[in-house]
Formats: sequence, C-alpha cells, structure tokens
Amino acid sequence: MSSVRSKDGTMIAYTKTGDGPPVILINGAMGTGSDPAFVELAERLSLHFSAINYDRRGRGQSGDTAPYAVDREIEDIEALIDANGGSAYVYGISSGAALALEAAAKLPTKVKKLALYEPPYIVDSSHAPLPADYVQHLDELIATGRRGDAVEYFMSAAVGIPAEHIAPMKASPMWPGLEAVAHTISYDGRIMGDKMSGKPFPPQQWATATMPVLVINGGAGEPFMGVSGDALATLLPNAQRLTMEGQNHGVESSALAPVLIDFFTN
Repeated sequence: MSSVRSKDGTMIAYTKTGDGPPVILINGAMGTGSDPAFVELAERLSLHFSAINYDRRGRGQSGDTAPYAVDREIEDIEALIDANGGSAYVYGISSGAALALEAAAKLPTKVKKLALYEPPYIVDSSHAPLPADYVQHLDELIATGRRGDAVEYFMSAAVGIPAEHIAPMKASPMWPGLEAVAHTISYDGRIMGDKMSGKPFPPQQWATATMPVLVINGGAGEPFMGVSGDALATLLPNAQRLTMEGQNHGVESSALAPVLIDFFTN
C-alpha cells in the first residue's frame, strides 16, 4: 500500500500493480480498493499497465477532510495521476464512472483515455428519478448516527432493492463494512447531482472531455443504463459505445479486462 497527499492535505491510499502505463481505477458508492472484483481487475490489467487501485476519501485506508466537495475528489485523482507519471488512462464504474467523467472534464490534458461502466444517470422516464431530498436525507441520517439506516435508504431509494431482500443483507457479515463507509454515500449523491432526475443532459455538459471515451453498459442490466449510455455517447465529443451482453451492474472482471485492454492500447 502506498499513499499520496491530495491538495487539501488528505492522504489517499492506493496499491500499484504492474509496470506499464498507469490506469486509475475508480470504484462506485461504498466501494473500496480492496473489493475483490477491483483487486481481480487490477491483477488482470497489470499484465499490460500499472493498475492504480485506490480507496476514495473517507473509505478504507484513505483519510477524509471536511467539508466534502466533488472538487476534492477530483484533486485526489489528479494527485494519483501526478504521482504516477503525470498522465493516465482512467476507468470508473457506477457513480465512480460519473466521478471519472467529472475529473476528465477538469483534467483533459492528464486523462489520456476514459472508460465508463454504467454511470447511473437517469435522463428520461425509463427509470423513476431519485427523491429531490435524497442527499439531504442521507446527511440527516448520518448526522444523527443512523448509519445503518443510511445504507438501507441508499439500497432502497437509489439501488431499488426490495425491503425483503435488504433484511437478510443487514444480518450478513458484509453489513458492518457498509455502515463503516455510510457517510460517503452522500458524497456520491453530490457527484451525481441532478443527473438522476429524469432530465436530459445539458448540451455542453462535459464539452472539455475531448479524449477518447468508451461508454459501456451491460446487456443484462437495467434498461435505463443503456438509454443514458446512448445519450452520453452522443453528447461527448469523442465517444464510442459498447454493450457487453450477459453482464449487469456487477460486471465480471474476466469479461471487462479484455475490453479495457483493447480500448486503452489501440
């Protein structure tokens, strides 16, 4: 485990696997660099790249500094890039993909190529929008010490897991780990902003993200991910589109790694 100091002084912990050009891997809500799927993906990519697998601020071995702002997370990514050669390929999944896109738009000379897997944008009526007070309610739950309730609210309101399926999750060994990073769920809510409200993207959104971008969704996933993926690929200046048949939001590393290797190397 290595670490880098972000612009605001926060220490960001990461592991580096492999010796090739750097690829920054950005996990989604409540994910950490030690998640088995991300560790496996890093190992597969390490045959061609230096896979930079990190704990986003507030999670795992990384620090956290109040108040939170999306720009601080972008600075974390920039610090990782600067510590590993000054430019990098970037991959993000779910809300981590949304963060990756925000970073690429702010750092267009440092992000060489960008791969996005199912950023959960809601751009039309194909999926119900999130509640308008989603982030506010999460903040209130965390402020009153109701970390488990915050995780449950995220699972139901954002992910759409039925209540009868959440109950067994709460009794499982994974639940304490989810509660440990519950305060970061609202961070991802702020990254998504109003882009889960059912409104189309503004015409010039992310116009500075001119690097090659691969927008991916899973063919076995929720249809709204394909709708928003199409809209995103149409909007971005230099994007291509891919649907990975048989995959859902929990994409298999064995299927994803060859796609990323091909995109980043060609």
